[in-house]
Amino acid sequence: MADSRERIRGPSRDGREFLTSPRHVLRRLMLLSEGRQYREAAGVVGRLGPSVLRSVITELPIDLLLEALPHSAYLLESFFSRLLTLNPAPKPDVPVEAVTWQLVRLFSNPHESGLRQRCSKLLQAIGQYEPSIRQNIRERRKSFDMAVQGLGIHGLTADHTGQLISLHQALKTELQRHIDIYKAAIHKLEELSVITVNQHPAHSSHQRLLAINYGDIQQRLIDNKTLLTTLDKPALKQLAVLVENLGQRVQNDKEVLQCVSLIKRLDAQSCIEKRPAAGLLMNFTRGCEAVLSLMGPESAPPSPSAGSNFSDGYHSDDSAAVDEMSEIVSQYRYLYEENRTETLEVLDSLPQLKHVHNLKAKLLFSIIVLSFRACHGMRERKVIEVRRTLSCPLDSMNEISLALDRSVRAHLHITADTFPMGDIERQVSNQVLSTLHEYPCLETCLPLTKFISDCVRQAWKMVNQKCPYYLDSDFNLGFLRPEKHERHQQSDRRSDLIKAFLWPALMQNNQCVFKAFVET
Repeated sequence: MADSRERIRGPSRDGREFLTSPRHVLRRLMLLSEGRQYREAAGVVGRLGPSVLRSVITELPIDLLLEALPHSAYLLESFFSRLLTLNPAPKPDVPVEAVTWQLVRLFSNPHESGLRQRCSKLLQAIGQYEPSIRQNIRERRKSFDMAVQGLGIHGLTADHTGQLISLHQALKTELQRHIDIYKAAIHKLEELSVITVNQHPAHSSHQRLLAINYGDIQQRLIDNKTLLTTLDKPALKQLAVLVENLGQRVQNDKEVLQCVSLIKRLDAQSCIEKRPAAGLLMNFTRGCEAVLSLMGPESAPPSPSAGSNFSDGYHSDDSAAVDEMSEIVSQYRYLYEENRTETLEVLDSLPQLKHVHNLKAKLLFSIIVLSFRACHGMRERKVIEVRRTLSCPLDSMNEISLALDRSVRAHLHITADTFPMGDIERQVSNQVLSTLHEYPCLETCLPLTKFISDCVRQAWKMVNQKCPYYLDSDFNLGFLRPEKHERHQQSDRRSDLIKAFLWPALMQNNQCVFKAFVET
């Protein structure tokens, strides 16, 4: 046993020869990994030269390290950190996507304690080494979301009378109605008069048609009107709607199975076929969210030499800003999909609120709206306070005053994550509780208090961006507008009339960057 430990802890040759031989380094790393000594292995990687590092990374059995995640995260992070310092051409062939999706799988159903702490630096290094992986995760997360929404349209559908029945029964009834009407139309065609039926080319010339008399025209009108009445029935138009519905269901199920097949490739050991598809997809959506958030804002990798102006073509100030904006919008989406859903479940469990579902939905909607309003007001008050402190006239618009305002706003932007928000949280909480004073259970509901804090913190971060975000204030219950409204999956899909707002649209530069969720 002692010999085994010695074999793992020390190379058989002197350190210099060991660190210049890719074969020896690889053997050393595998021995340390087998002994789960990943920190010591990471120290070995940190001392490798560029050429040896390239050789080792291409031959390293990444699959074994993936199976050992999150324990092997420290070693993988050291590899990616070192790769960031290399000259980008040629870029070593590293299975970045396999590592990332293994982490998504772990975060989709986290059982390991301290998972975020172990993997955060690894994900940051991956995000810098391969910036395009972020977009792949976002697209996959979106496909998971769409697949879950598609599962919600397989319920009952309305027949021509408005009664809710299964789609297959509605199709059967509708097809039988078509058969009956078409048979009646054929029978009617057989009974038409000679004037209408006799359409021989010799009797259908322009001159002959102009020569028919009043009685013939009257009989032809009666025949055609009778046939039109038989065929032009509103009920017959229902079939096209049902067929379109059927086609949409087929497409939705195909997308669900494609997403589940991808997850099966990522998690081959689990019996995925036996698990509810919606829960599985939602878990992996959360995994994608966690991975994206831990990658942090995109930034340029460190230069291979001090003071160099090297750029690998992947990063720029504009792309970093775009990525940061995308992350902020993702956090706003997460606030709706996760925080709101969890809080709503807690409110549903309160006996006093059991039968007031609309009230609970309006409550959570009001909290995010009040949070944005309060944060916008706080930001402007801080600018005014600085002006007053420095004896700068409030109505002054000269260059110095404007520069002062920009500096204050820049400071608020930089400190948005650490700025004390206790006053705003209490302000929003008091507004909500004073309005719903007849429900005292809300005052002691800790998840609701946390939801208010999350909304205020997120709103403060968004209103203090260089290009601030704001909520669309048009909450009129008119018709659904696809450019800024998203229909909730439990809504009536046959109607475009908005019944209620569940979550407000997010705007920036007069553009909708996140659609409002509404019930129709």
